[in-house]
Amino acid sequence: MKNKFLNTLLVLTLLFLGITSCETSYVDIPKDDELLDGTVEGLSSSQLSQFLRGDVAVNEVFTRETGLGSTFVGTSCINCHAGDGKGHLFTTLTRFGQVDDTGNQFLNQGGPQLQNRALPGFLPEQIPAGATFSKFTPPAFSGLGFLQNVSDADLLAMADPNDSDGDGISGTVNWITIPGYSIPSSSSVTQNGKHIGRFGKKASAFDLLHQSVNAYNQDMGITSSFSPMDHYSNLEIDPEVTTTKVNDVVFYLNVLKAPIQRNQNDNEVTKGKQLFKQINCTGCHKSELTTGYSPISPLSFKTFSPYTDLLLHDMGAGLDDGYTEGSAKTFEWKTPALWGIGLSENSQGGNYFLMHDGRARSIEEAIIMHGGEAGNSKNAFQNLSQSDKNAVLKFIKSL
Repeated sequence: MKNKFLNTLLVLTLLFLGITSCETSYVDIPKDDELLDGTVEGLSSSQLSQFLRGDVAVNEVFTRETGLGSTFVGTSCINCHAGDGKGHLFTTLTRFGQVDDTGNQFLNQGGPQLQNRALPGFLPEQIPAGATFSKFTPPAFSGLGFLQNVSDADLLAMADPNDSDGDGISGTVNWITIPGYSIPSSSSVTQNGKHIGRFGKKASAFDLLHQSVNAYNQDMGITSSFSPMDHYSNLEIDPEVTTTKVNDVVFYLNVLKAPIQRNQNDNEVTKGKQLFKQINCTGCHKSELTTGYSPISPLSFKTFSPYTDLLLHDMGAGLDDGYTEGSAKTFEWKTPALWGIGLSENSQGGNYFLMHDGRARSIEEAIIMHGGEAGNSKNAFQNLSQSDKNAVLKFIKSL
């Protein structure tokens, strides 16, 4: 009788605890400004369906049976872009083989990307003797459609290769040879048969299709109708991913929403924004850009705040890895968009891995590593009072 009473009491206690803890057991739903996922506003139902197909494709994990290359870097897009966010030191890509604008001399030895993993029975690639290399931390996916639709004319208007205004900043575009499957718009500008790149650390990819096809082939060893050459055997083989799936991924990347600034009405954030402009960080990290026409209407003629100019800049000897792509110099790097930087810890294991290769472990450390054209702004930041520095850092983290 006593045992029966104790058992009944235990059951009632557990029920009570379960009922009273229900409200506290739920996980709070993140706010929109705390997420990189989600679409731009104004998509049609068919566009939303394509976005969802692209979402599934981005999360697909490839195996030997489904086309994973003999050598590869990752088995899925999300290996490098967890939660659509930035990569970290363990997902860093190694690029090698090009030292100037004459091209990559190691394409027949695995260049430009090192496949550092391999299926059983195969050996991972090694960097060939004599090849210079650089490590690239994968960027976040969000807002890319807006960046793709900034016109070439606007990029050239921001460029100042000869520093004609004397401000010490001489941004330039990267002139690249584009693949045959990338179709330039009627407003695309050419120079000696080359086009302007805008994606990648060196702005060496023309558009999101170019970037995505390269990722399938170079990161995962997967062929497509766009790029049918198997990078291990150097033989043309049947597509291992469908054209529809590649296009769905490209559409997904196009319509991911832009990161939303947080705490923008906070007094310290407002002060930091003013100081950010005062010390001319906005000389490269432009606070506003505008898109031109896009066949995806929600991306057309929109003003947005990415904090980049998409141009190449001399970042000084300290960031010269001796490797380049396109017409970029080895010491030139594309200005990274700062939007979403405050959320990058979420996809980087609770830490910051900033600059092109993740070498900076905090926003302030990244600022201090700036050299070359950014030297004056770096020095101005270092000369600020501690409270002013904190305001600038809080503003950047709010982006």
